[in-house]
Amino acid sequence: MKALLGAILVLVLLSGCERGLHEMYEQPKYKPLAPTPLFSDGNSSRPQVPDTVVYSSGALAGSSSGRRGTAGSSAEPPVSAALLKRGQERFEIFCTPCHSEAGDGDGMVVRRGFPAPPSYHIDRLRNAPDSHFYDVITNGYGVMYPYSDRIAPRDRWAIVAYIRALQLSQHAPAATLSDADRTKLSGSGQ
Repeated sequence: MKALLGAILVLVLLSGCERGLHEMYEQPKYKPLAPTPLFSDGNSSRPQVPDTVVYSSGALAGSSSGRRGTAGSSAEPPVSAALLKRGQERFEIFCTPCHSEAGDGDGMVVRRGFPAPPSYHIDRLRNAPDSHFYDVITNGYGVMYPYSDRIAPRDRWAIVAYIRALQLSQHAPAATLSDADRTKLSGSGQ
């Protein structure tokens, strides 16, 4: 009889645990941008933490231009000659073995049989946001392993800036060139 009462008591107690689990799953919550009295600004969504790197996808992820992947932060340094030089140095050390100096995906290890990465000059990568390149350097992609433990975040942004310079070197709009440069390109200035 004592064993039966003990078993019934255990079953009753365990049924209370199940109700507690459901309460945990069905907690009250606020939808994004819903009003709430919990915070002084009255908004349930909290502002981005400074230097937040956006991890999103899509052509327009991260900004209105679709080219930058930071949320109003200083994570991505302003482009300068020094930053581009640093990016070129880091690119030559870490990236040229596969991507080549021109960024066309025909590096020395590719010539020896390693799978070729895509050229930085294809439309898909020219239109990709900066955060895409930063994310690939950080986390790897396909057969490329991550470089987060080898390349500091500031140097990753420098490499991204240099990749953009490489892309521009192959696809500069003719309207931005001087008359002398356009003459040289057309071959009539020789």
